[in-house]
Amino acid sequence: MSNGLLAILAFLPIIVVAVFLVGLKWPASKAMPLSYLCAVLLALFVWDVAFPKVAAASVHGLIVAITLLFIIFGAILLLNTLQESGGLHTIRRGFTDITPDRRIQVIIIAWLFGSFIEGSAGFGTPAAVAVPLLVGLGFPAMAAVVSGMIIQSTPVSFGAVGTPMIVGVGSGIEPLTQITDVSTFVFGVAGKVALLHAIAGLFIPLFLVSILTRFFGKNRSFSEGLKVWKFALFASLAMTIPYVIVANVLGPEFPAMIGGLIGLLIVIPAAKKGFLMPKNDEIWEFEAKDRWDPTWTGKIELKQSDIYAGKISMWRAWTPYVLIAILLLISRLTEVGDWLKSVTFTLPNIFGTEISSSWEILFSPGFIFIVVAVITYYIHGMKGQDFARAWKDSARTMILAGSALVFTVPMVQVFLNSDGGAAGYQEMPLVLAEGVANLAGSVYPIFATFIGGLGAFVAGSNTVSNMMFSLFQYGVGDQIGGNPTWMVALQAVGGAAGNMICVHNVVAASAVVGLVGKEGHVIRKTLLPFCYYALLLGSVGYSIMWTAEKGIFNIGSILAMIIWGIIIYIIATNNRRLNALEKNRHIA
Repeated sequence: MSNGLLAILAFLPIIVVAVFLVGLKWPASKAMPLSYLCAVLLALFVWDVAFPKVAAASVHGLIVAITLLFIIFGAILLLNTLQESGGLHTIRRGFTDITPDRRIQVIIIAWLFGSFIEGSAGFGTPAAVAVPLLVGLGFPAMAAVVSGMIIQSTPVSFGAVGTPMIVGVGSGIEPLTQITDVSTFVFGVAGKVALLHAIAGLFIPLFLVSILTRFFGKNRSFSEGLKVWKFALFASLAMTIPYVIVANVLGPEFPAMIGGLIGLLIVIPAAKKGFLMPKNDEIWEFEAKDRWDPTWTGKIELKQSDIYAGKISMWRAWTPYVLIAILLLISRLTEVGDWLKSVTFTLPNIFGTEISSSWEILFSPGFIFIVVAVITYYIHGMKGQDFARAWKDSARTMILAGSALVFTVPMVQVFLNSDGGAAGYQEMPLVLAEGVANLAGSVYPIFATFIGGLGAFVAGSNTVSNMMFSLFQYGVGDQIGGNPTWMVALQAVGGAAGNMICVHNVVAASAVVGLVGKEGHVIRKTLLPFCYYALLLGSVGYSIMWTAEKGIFNIGSILAMIIWGIIIYIIATNNRRLNALEKNRHIA
């Protein structure tokens, strides 16, 4: 079979997702079984993979799905516990004291706090923390999920204390005999990755607020989000400048964590003092809840507790989130993590194959969420019946999420474990990547980020995407005569950006706030920032690699200038559009 036809066949499970989940807006619980079936049929009858291996991959996927559901349950439990205790009421009041403007709130919580949590724990934890917090502050569930997914880009390469770089790139590139010191190689690539992320990340907070106002505002206007462009860029730089410095000085472990923390320490005091903040008559708020689109709301209904509302002090209300940050750091940076990992459920050599599965249950963020929820029960002085209601509601929501994940993750595992068949083909992701590389030729660097994004879209992990494609990207860079280390950097940033549209990340984030069945709506909204991120950095990467040979004005630099030019033009002409919007509103 020709390589081109094989690549098209490998693309079919993803096409199924694009058509049914994103295009036709089917719920993941209906679209993902079709994708799973497609992957299984391809593995069995085209790749000629043995049935026991396909079955083993599916079982491994089910176990991974259970580990995700455990994290989802813990996150929902903490949210419901804070709701029942009245802690959310106090937290909401605290943010309103900074500003009632929803645009500023989402930048602080999703972009800055989310980056810090990503650096600490990674693997979707920011969505499990920031998304329910936004809902608790009064955001529509879909707005919270979309916001949580958009920021799953810039900080992700350095999430979980650098895991996507250290484990993902490190293990992916290890087979190269010419690289004798993998850690030094990863350190060098980390500096390039941070620089690329900072270039694209400059406008991510602006995308965040513009999409918020466009899809969830009364006037459905990008312009109302662009109105706070100065504050958005300020918040971006407050995080990305220390982020780049840390990556180049300390390496890949701490850029997102320290960048997010320094950003919070700079931006929150500045916001309190009114620096670059919207005027009082320009505060942006959602419409009344009874006027929200029905697709925006989830099955978790947040209400204020009549008994506890207003009785929890600010420091007690925030203690659970402080504890989460502290416990995540302790578990990831000290020997305590090794002890937690020692409690592991293992299923080796499933059905006699090389596929094994394990679950480090105490090391899971879900365990930390549950521990903190129990501590919250005591420090917030809750009644047993209220805490029991939080557990009951959380279990109900987790079960709803399971119907989608039990097909989503097994599909991913069959897709990834499709090598070793009698047909002699490589696994589907590599076949697909090679097809794109052969088609693109010397302009491939522009598409390298999309390959990284594709890996994350399918696997649900920047780490796994880097493990799959780092060696491939290095080889393509060598083959076309470019700098292979920049190709690996493009892989890493593309893999990070792919988290914005990753199906099972969207399913998990949606489940935390009860937004099950509306995953396609979310991906349609995060697709634009993903394309911006991947295309801009692919263009910048091409320009970096070929400027010496092709001159400063090449396809990459021209594309990058066009993208930035469009954004700058939109910002510069925004006041005119806002005035026109205001005029039309008065006429109406």
